[in-house]
Amino acid sequence: MVRLGGEAPVPSELRGGIVALGNFDGFHLGHQAVAGAAIARARDEGRPALIATFDPHPVRHFKPDAAPFRLTTLDQRERLFAAAGADAMLVFAFDAALASLDARAFVAERLLGLVGAGGVVTGEDFTFGYRKSGNVDVLRRLGEDLGFSVDTVGPVVADGGVVSSSRIRDALQAGRPREAAALLTRPFAVEGVVQGGAKLGRTIGYPTANVDMGKYLRPAYGIYAVRGRLPDGRVLAGAANLGIRPMFEPPVELLEAYFFDFAEDLYGQTIEVELIEYLRPEAKFDGLEALQAQMAADCERARAILST
Repeated sequence: MVRLGGEAPVPSELRGGIVALGNFDGFHLGHQAVAGAAIARARDEGRPALIATFDPHPVRHFKPDAAPFRLTTLDQRERLFAAAGADAMLVFAFDAALASLDARAFVAERLLGLVGAGGVVTGEDFTFGYRKSGNVDVLRRLGEDLGFSVDTVGPVVADGGVVSSSRIRDALQAGRPREAAALLTRPFAVEGVVQGGAKLGRTIGYPTANVDMGKYLRPAYGIYAVRGRLPDGRVLAGAANLGIRPMFEPPVELLEAYFFDFAEDLYGQTIEVELIEYLRPEAKFDGLEALQAQMAADCERARAILST
């Protein structure tokens, strides 16, 4: 699979493809249904299958000061789209130029002119164009006028509710990572470069791999049972603190993962840390001895959770 920018003509072998169109942050069950319909139609018609996304997210463009809310990075989405069977990932840079295009111009100039889309598949609630001037009804009319197919996919319902990115964010912020994982079809995972730090964990017997949260949504602060995925494919069990470390000064927001029975140097490597289960909130203890005792209990509990 290849990653393409939505501001230049796509290669000739990918023109005429079926495009799954949406934000796809999280690529949850609902997003997967849209992508699956696009890929199925592409395969039936012998066309390329492309999954389009926007970066930055439109909310970030219009509300630059909004709190972090992303569920995936572009790199994570690229891997997820490839695993779903797409031939290409198409990234539309959401900037002032794109935001100013009305619905017809976006379709004519970007989807047809640059991408050469033979068909579009999107969710029933998708909107696009200047001030959300386009919806699926507008898209269907444009398809009839300009000669491309349009398919829509209805909401996906799971556990009594519609699957959505906002529902997943709510679950994570409430400390329910298993609920989020059921809707995502995988654990929520933070990917980042392991940073050098003050090595405070090492001094108390728990060396950690520290990852900045960047633009990711902030799940509930606290202690988690986690799995780490290394660049070489190895998967490690561990426990992690997500938060500001109330026992230490100055407060620094980090995801600090301690991996069981592992002593290799990870500095500078890009790892993924999956949040499996929420164990407890962050807390301040009466000294390092009390902290160490609680950390030992946390790790024992995390081992038991991850062994099942």
